[in-house]
Amino acid sequence: MASGKLKFWGWGYEDQGPNAEQQRGIAARMAERFGLKGLTIRPAPLLREVTLRPCRIKPPADLASICSVEVYDRALHSYGKSYSDLVRAFRCEFPNPPDVVAYPRDEADIVRVLEWCDRERLAAVPFGGGSSVVGGVEPPSDPYYRGSVTLNLRNLNRVLEVDRVSRAARIQGGIFGPALEDELRPHGLTLRHFPQSFEFSTLGGWIATRSGGHYATLYTHIDDFVESLRIVCPSGLIESRRLPGSGAGPSPDRMFIGSEGTLGIITEAWMRLQDRPKFRAGASVCFSDFFAGAKAVRAISQSGLYPANCRLLDPLEAASAGAGDGSTAVLVLAFESADHPVDAGMARALECCADFGGVPEVPPQKEGKSEATHEGRAGAWRRTFLNAPYVRDTLVAASVISETFETAITWDKFEDFHHNVMEATQSAVAKVCGVGTVSCRFTHAYPDGAAPYYTVLAPGRLGAEIEMWNEVKVAASDTLIRLGGTITHHHAVGRDHRPWYDRQRPDGFARAFKAAKRELDPKGILNPGVLIDPEH
Repeated sequence: MASGKLKFWGWGYEDQGPNAEQQRGIAARMAERFGLKGLTIRPAPLLREVTLRPCRIKPPADLASICSVEVYDRALHSYGKSYSDLVRAFRCEFPNPPDVVAYPRDEADIVRVLEWCDRERLAAVPFGGGSSVVGGVEPPSDPYYRGSVTLNLRNLNRVLEVDRVSRAARIQGGIFGPALEDELRPHGLTLRHFPQSFEFSTLGGWIATRSGGHYATLYTHIDDFVESLRIVCPSGLIESRRLPGSGAGPSPDRMFIGSEGTLGIITEAWMRLQDRPKFRAGASVCFSDFFAGAKAVRAISQSGLYPANCRLLDPLEAASAGAGDGSTAVLVLAFESADHPVDAGMARALECCADFGGVPEVPPQKEGKSEATHEGRAGAWRRTFLNAPYVRDTLVAASVISETFETAITWDKFEDFHHNVMEATQSAVAKVCGVGTVSCRFTHAYPDGAAPYYTVLAPGRLGAEIEMWNEVKVAASDTLIRLGGTITHHHAVGRDHRPWYDRQRPDGFARAFKAAKRELDPKGILNPGVLIDPEH
């Protein structure tokens, strides 16, 4: 990790990201892609250009030492990291910042902050790493609340206990991904959960948003690793029993996994761990047809092989990642184990691919000019995947619309579903932007379906980028819901997905969830507007 301050307007630290020459290269490639003469990269905003409304509230004396009203802290906690968030922050538009940012040191501090919010009718927004791309950490604009307080949990950042026999650990919710893995490494253990936001997201955030991680099959979500939870609610403390499994009624953990900070604040979790992998095998396979690749993924996901990585890139996605030349779809495969060699599993997976015309990549040579040849298609894709959030800062500065949406659908519906989603999205892009591209990859695969992830790149008009993206998003989201997909596979609901989540969610469940909200958060202070509307 870099040692500087986090950008208040973009991804990562202030001293990270593309340099000036790299930014010009990115802009040149985008201009060529869209058939434009060139793109102008605006300079990054400075903190002195930010003006925030005065704080509406003042922390009580007993909380003043853990609270900040500084411009930097309030601006940093105003948004997550969606495209719209980055555009607004880049413009220095902060119409609704938190009034106070609290940095609780322990559970007792969290209790006292929630008591203050409960007493004074203040919205309380839990904040882990701030990497939400769905409006999950943005303070509510509801005038019912006299102000808003963001609770940054970065001080709850330790692995408290390791059970090596059971391969589990008790971990605080505010720990970031790299620090978590660093503390587990001496024990020969790993959580092995690596979302794209890994460097700047926390365990509590992963659990609260049902984060999707490293594994493309089998252990796809953080749910699979949660053994028990400890949560601070406005009405009191809840802690579930630590068990390998239980049939004692509905799971109490499941009620909080994915609750997005609306029911309580996750302070600790016992997490199931794994031995660190010792055996690995990787390959990439080319398909002349994207749907042939999808059939190969289905065969692999139904075979019981459970590869760690099984991500299919359509031709455009592969070319954008440097993993192909745009003529073929590419499947990135990987197996890993701490116990046994994985060559047999890889060999069988490649046989499944061959059944659908898949051709494995020729092993990379020592000499070679192209990235795909030198480091392999899989390596090129991985590097692009990790760098994508940093590149997007440059695209925002160049008024390029760069955003994604993801979903999941069963295999029997996939081909028609994909055709319709691509058509609706491409039509919206053409109407709104004139030109632009839509590409697709699979992030995860299941025996009964896949999780397609779509990327939109298009030139935006300066000052109108958010409205342009919103029109494209509505067209895509309406299509997803109409055709039976989910509005989100792993990016959570937040405020941005609420209109479609309300259509997807069963009415009876909505009533039950609201009842739980009334019991655990009687005054509706926790993350109002996320998942459900507050009742006041």
